[in-house]
Amino acid sequence: MPRLFTGIEIPSKVATQLQMLQAGLPGARWIKRENFHITLRFIGDVDGRVADEIIYALEQVQPLPFSIRLNGLDVFGRSKPHSLYAGVEVNKTLSHLQSEQERIMQRIGLKPDGRKFTPHVTLARFRSPNVDEIANWLSSRGDYSSNSFTVGRIALYSARESTGGGPYVIERVFPFESVPVI
Repeated sequence: MPRLFTGIEIPSKVATQLQMLQAGLPGARWIKRENFHITLRFIGDVDGRVADEIIYALEQVQPLPFSIRLNGLDVFGRSKPHSLYAGVEVNKTLSHLQSEQERIMQRIGLKPDGRKFTPHVTLARFRSPNVDEIANWLSSRGDYSSNSFTVGRIALYSARESTGGGPYVIERVFPFESVPVI
């Protein structure tokens, strides 16, 4: 199986808002809207047996749906930016969900992800960034904020090995526990 990761899909309305931001920044390699997502846990390249274990483990977890919203634009790589992203407003439920994903992967035998979890949606990547142009772009758009949206499932994505940005394929979705309507 190809390179895998778990994530949250971005609803169409929010993806359209993000796509509207993707202009006016020379040298940016814009991510296609169908590849927008919030990564929960990068897994990497695994064999079929491990992929099956991951799927089985993810099927056992059924959290309740919750709401999140995107808030602010920023870059990774301060002195030499490499990615432009929309941040995710601090959310305890999202942090708990990510921690659960990490525990699942470690129980299966994968190494811990050494990076700090910074929930975000990548909008662009840079090869030769112009820091001043990026700073100007951010100063005019950095106050971006989406409407809240409900997260009702996670997805297991696959990606081809590349420099990032997709294409990503949803291999399987794992719906959250449904809340009975009274």
